[in-house]
Amino acid sequence: MERPPEDVPDVVEGVGHGGFCGLTKLTHLDMSNNNLKGTLPECFYNFTSLESLDLSSNQLSGDISALKSLTSLIALRLSNNYFKIPSSLGPFFNLSKLKQFNADNNTIYTESEMQPLVPRFQLNHISLSSCGDVGQFPHFLFHQHELRQVYLSNNNFREGFPNWLLNNNANLESLVLANNSLQGHFELPFLPHTYLSYLDVSENSFYSNLPIDIGEKLPSLLFLNMSKNQFHGSIPSSIGDMNFLKALDLSNNQLYGGLPEHLTMGLFSLTSLALSNNKLQGQMFSSNVNLTNLRYLHLDGNHFSGKIPDSLSNCSFLSTLDLSNNVLSGEIPRWMENMSSLSTLDLSNNELSGDIPRWMGSMSSLEEIVMANNHLEGSFPKEFCHLNHLKLLDLSVNNISGSLPSCFSPLWISRVHLSRNKLEGPLKNAFRNSTILVTLDLSNNHLTGKIPNWIGNLSQLSYLLLNNNHFEGGIPVQLCTLGHLSLIDLSNNNLSGTIPPCLKITTLNEISQEYVRYVTDIAQAPNSFSIDEPIEFTVKSMSYSYKGIVLTCLSGIDLSCNKLTGEIPSEVKNLRNIYALNLSHNNLIGPIPLAFSNLKQIESLDLSHNNLSGKIPPQLVGLYRLSYFSVAYNNLSGSTPAWTAQFATFDESSYVGNPLLCGEPLKDCSTSGPSASLLPKASPENGLIDMISFYVTFVVSYVMAILSIACVLYINPYWRQAWFYYVGAISNCCYYFLEDHILPKRLHCGNIRMMANMKAKVSFIRSPGDEIYNFIGF
Repeated sequence: MERPPEDVPDVVEGVGHGGFCGLTKLTHLDMSNNNLKGTLPECFYNFTSLESLDLSSNQLSGDISALKSLTSLIALRLSNNYFKIPSSLGPFFNLSKLKQFNADNNTIYTESEMQPLVPRFQLNHISLSSCGDVGQFPHFLFHQHELRQVYLSNNNFREGFPNWLLNNNANLESLVLANNSLQGHFELPFLPHTYLSYLDVSENSFYSNLPIDIGEKLPSLLFLNMSKNQFHGSIPSSIGDMNFLKALDLSNNQLYGGLPEHLTMGLFSLTSLALSNNKLQGQMFSSNVNLTNLRYLHLDGNHFSGKIPDSLSNCSFLSTLDLSNNVLSGEIPRWMENMSSLSTLDLSNNELSGDIPRWMGSMSSLEEIVMANNHLEGSFPKEFCHLNHLKLLDLSVNNISGSLPSCFSPLWISRVHLSRNKLEGPLKNAFRNSTILVTLDLSNNHLTGKIPNWIGNLSQLSYLLLNNNHFEGGIPVQLCTLGHLSLIDLSNNNLSGTIPPCLKITTLNEISQEYVRYVTDIAQAPNSFSIDEPIEFTVKSMSYSYKGIVLTCLSGIDLSCNKLTGEIPSEVKNLRNIYALNLSHNNLIGPIPLAFSNLKQIESLDLSHNNLSGKIPPQLVGLYRLSYFSVAYNNLSGSTPAWTAQFATFDESSYVGNPLLCGEPLKDCSTSGPSASLLPKASPENGLIDMISFYVTFVVSYVMAILSIACVLYINPYWRQAWFYYVGAISNCCYYFLEDHILPKRLHCGNIRMMANMKAKVSFIRSPGDEIYNFIGF
């Protein structure tokens, strides 16, 4: 926990003895949420009549010995301060009436000497969560027998499961031990515990099978969370005996096998079931499912196969259905249309096929549709225009074709992912009225036409990805009106014209905290279980996927592989917090702006494959975060930047294709003439065009030459005779030369007969004026 600043005024003592310290007859004192600083005043010794004291959510520090004389105290709340509390609670041993103790978010320390005494208090409520690296359970807990609620999360006890707490406290109702580095086997109490209704042992390191008799030992549970451990084996069927269970979370373990039918039939009170990220396999459900009260179902990240079971149709009250990251096949079943309460549907990363159901447009409660990375096909359903409450749509990596309907412009949608499909045609008016859109990813499709001007209406847009399409025309200046843009990727299109000088991006430290929270909340999707949509962006010449909270810290512009012209605007200095900038593979001219030296946060800068000229600004060596830099294949001249700091890590490939450049890591500037290795080399695209032109020109010239010779010989008999005469003479000379100098001697005998036959077939003209006859050819 962060410590308070030094030398802060002691606000509590500053009240004065004539005021606060004189209230010795107080029975209830609540000073919570007052930003009080300093230590507890000694006059607390006089408050012997206090029954309830609440000092939570301040900045108080020091020890708590001033409270040891409050013998009438029943409830003590010290949470969210900077107190140092001994793990034995020794100062409170004589507070025999103490029943409730809350001290979350303070510091618990272990004394050098253990307290030999047994505390006089018998607590029924204790909360000591997030109190540092405690190391072991406080020993005073061994002497407690009336506990009802125990909250001890985030303390790193590094011990086994304290089943003695259950054995010693027959009336225990709630036990929360999340994130404590508990390990070993999970052992239940000797006898059934009929009062325990809430058990959370998530985020620990238990490594064992789930107890077979867990349903018999803990029959009254309403909430059971054993997620994020290392439990293995199968799911015990005895869990089906927990007839009152409303929430079961066994996700993020190593459980295998299938779902016991007794579980799906016996847990008729269950409203939330999470079995995500295990190794469960086979059919998802049998034909018998009695989970009629289920609201939230998360079976993602397993190996379930087959079709989506029809038995799920009995769960008509489902609000969230997450079956992603399995091996499900077949089409999306029609019975889903009857789930009138369904708001979140995630079927992504399966092997589902068929068309996207048009009837899904009548599911008016849908807010999140995620069906990415399947084999879905067909056109984008026009019926989706009726999903007025839609907030998230992800249909990326499918085979969806056709155009986006102009009517699809949900007012509340904030994230759209339609990348890697076969969408075509212009955007028209799709998304025109989606003014709170934060993410628009239409990359890797076949969209055409111009980027529409109405994109300037999307005032909340942060991530715009239109790369790898066939957009043409200029970059709309309306993008300059979007004050929250963090990522712009328009690469691999047919965009032309100049780069708008007003183009800018915005990072988190430049915008209001309200908007940061807005984007962060969307990224974390609090109204769903764990939907976190990735965005691909090329950085340092490699494509990476970013998602969740990381996206809020990323900023970049990629305009590469277009037909942009003109100079790089000097207003690039306004991108001072940009992380990545890629302007490569265009037709940009002019110098590299000195303003690039102001981009102190940039890590990736690619200006290669353009027609830039002039010198590289030496001030670029001040970009200490730069880890990728390329100005290859331009017309730059002069000396490279000083080979120091980050620029000492860039090799020749960063500058290749600029014959007039010199200096490390290239040739020394004292030498004359460009190095052959640094002569301009055509890019792959330009090289392909040059070779095609060469082959076409060569073939045409060859054919024209042959036709010209044939025409001359046909028109002029004299030249025709001379042509055949010289052809025959040259052929004969070549043969005898090969025979005398190249062919092995042993072959000569075999060739004499062949030569005689050849001479009988070929008669050569001795003078240009004689007739040629009996020519067969050599």
